[in-house]
Amino acid sequence: MRFLHRAARAGLALCAFAAPSALVPARAQPASDTVAFYFAAHEDDWQLFMNPSAFQDVLGRSRKTVFVHMTAGDAGLGTGTGGRKHPLYLARENGAEAAIRFMADSAGAALRESGHVEINGHSLYRVSYRNAVSYFMRVPDGNGDGAGFPGTDFQSLKRLAGGEIRTLTAVDGSTVYRGWQDLVATVRAILEHERGGAPAVQLHVAETDTRLNPDDHSDHLMTAQAALDASQGIGCAERIHYVDYASARLPENLSLELRDMESVVFAVTLSGVQALDHSTAWQRYKHSFVGRNYFRVEKAQGRCGGGGKEWAKAKP
Repeated sequence: MRFLHRAARAGLALCAFAAPSALVPARAQPASDTVAFYFAAHEDDWQLFMNPSAFQDVLGRSRKTVFVHMTAGDAGLGTGTGGRKHPLYLARENGAEAAIRFMADSAGAALRESGHVEINGHSLYRVSYRNAVSYFMRVPDGNGDGAGFPGTDFQSLKRLAGGEIRTLTAVDGSTVYRGWQDLVATVRAILEHERGGAPAVQLHVAETDTRLNPDDHSDHLMTAQAALDASQGIGCAERIHYVDYASARLPENLSLELRDMESVVFAVTLSGVQALDHSTAWQRYKHSFVGRNYFRVEKAQGRCGGGGKEWAKAKP
């Protein structure tokens, strides 16, 4: 596996992580029959760390692009507003939705559909817009170290995976996961359902190798682990692993055009958060992460057969 980058001339900094025998261009264009999955712990993660890959997929490089937002990104507020007009988790979801609609080109007829679906016995909020789909699983933000927050009873993905807690409850009370394997099985059901009859999938996740991605947020790592656990045995899955927080210490490696694609999507995201009366931190993130896109690719090891199982059904 090679550590890849978005700009062919920005590879020298990669030697701190891996020493590829030769610099190679960013991942090849996936075929139009590929379904791309982006797993984000929080509602602004894929915009910062997995773009412009996501933008290019939504523009039509893939058959369908699916965004799975694992936590509510509530910063311990649960369904609270923090003194604002709307709950923080809904503001962050609004930002993610706005960004996806922007990428999908909302100039045409409105094609948005939203509602709860039942997957693996759990009620999940799903939104579709053109060729993009979003899931908001709304489990509690686990804090940077995975210890959780007092306001949500110290629940976290890390504590669930480690057996410190037996259940993990969505902040809106929509569902309860009874153990790590229940959560993983639900993610697997999302993969199978959204893949449909596509013969290939791509999984975009945070890099879980702490040598390549040190000091990352616990939720980032655990969301990636859930996706990787869920995808075991899916031979047609190509896995793309992204450097998250650690990318702030790496040089910018995007061309001006790709940097524009990344920054405008992030700006739209923040605008969507502000529209629901919550503050954002454009300057801090702009100077830390925008202009950087580092990842490695783990090629698919086999092929998949026909369509996945029909795990999901609309709730009445």
